[in-house]
Amino acid sequence: MGLANWLTVLRILLVPVFVSLLVYRKPGAALLVFAAAALTDLLDGWVARRRGPSRLGAFLDPMADKLLLTASFVTLTYLKALPFWIAAVVISRDVILVVGALLISMLGGRLHPRPTWAGKLATFFQVLTVLTGLLARYFQLPAPRSIVWLAAAFTVFSGLQYIVQGMRFLNAVHAEEPEESREDAFLR
Repeated sequence: MGLANWLTVLRILLVPVFVSLLVYRKPGAALLVFAAAALTDLLDGWVARRRGPSRLGAFLDPMADKLLLTASFVTLTYLKALPFWIAAVVISRDVILVVGALLISMLGGRLHPRPTWAGKLATFFQVLTVLTGLLARYFQLPAPRSIVWLAAAFTVFSGLQYIVQGMRFLNAVHAEEPEESREDAFLR
């Protein structure tokens, strides 16, 4: 296992530390742990680009990102630092994407998802929302609504974009099947 994968594992291990610090009302320390987790994300991406990505890293890295962001949104919503609806939007999109990926996989497709510009902006604004939620918690201020709304807008837009990509992929896989195999599948 290479350095990039170790950094990703470290990010996964930082998630319960981050959540614990938030729940036990240590927002300053939680902010530092979140920053450390974000730094491991940047470093593992840099190392992976230099040395080449691994199959394990291609699986673990997005999982670590989703785990950190989901835990952040759930915990900050529980602590009333962020509104419930933004956590629902972020988590719903991710659940829909996972279900879509499983469906494609069950139908025999192989996924090689690439982030879109909207997906990257959604992640950026989600991270910014978490950071503002942490800062709001630390300074006892309300989180800026404009950042939360931008995160929601790009999350919804990127989710729709990924759904359209998935539908195109499924249509392409279906179009490549020979007519006889589709009839055989129907008769089974």
